[in-house]
Amino acid sequence: MKIGGISSVTTGTETLQAAQVRNETGKFMDMVKSLQNEKKGDIGKNLAGSQVLEEGRLNGDYNSGFSGTYTAEADKKARPEGAAANSAVSQNLKTIDRTSKLYEKSLELESYFVKMLLSSMRKTVQKADGQQDYAQSMYEDMLYDEYATTMTKNAHFGLADEIYMQLV
Repeated sequence: MKIGGISSVTTGTETLQAAQVRNETGKFMDMVKSLQNEKKGDIGKNLAGSQVLEEGRLNGDYNSGFSGTYTAEADKKARPEGAAANSAVSQNLKTIDRTSKLYEKSLELESYFVKMLLSSMRKTVQKADGQQDYAQSMYEDMLYDEYATTMTKNAHFGLADEIYMQLV
């Protein structure tokens, strides 16, 4: 026996789920309509400060990055570290401005090199089952991006310092 389209045998979970889907769809469509009605100059004015990304970052970018890593006053006149401290260029240029955009981009390049190193090392590891699905490989790639960023921030290889000194 059916009453209003709901079987007397079911518990009503299907109806509840359908109502939730309709509710979420309605909210989504309202949001789309409001975005379509906004003027170009008004786009983003209702966003919180935490939702606005810094320059050069993509929305949904998953890695932590280097923006804001060095902010102290002492970082404006820092000494070279790692391999860069022993190079001939460091003898001419005594300090590095770690707060500059150039140094931030140098850190990103160093992180890319570290990521290549880690990826090459990862390829030498034999997998137990021999096969890997797409989602797992994508997650591992993102994980190794974070490893590279963390290593670049903490290991002080000196490659970013050397790159910075060469470009200044």
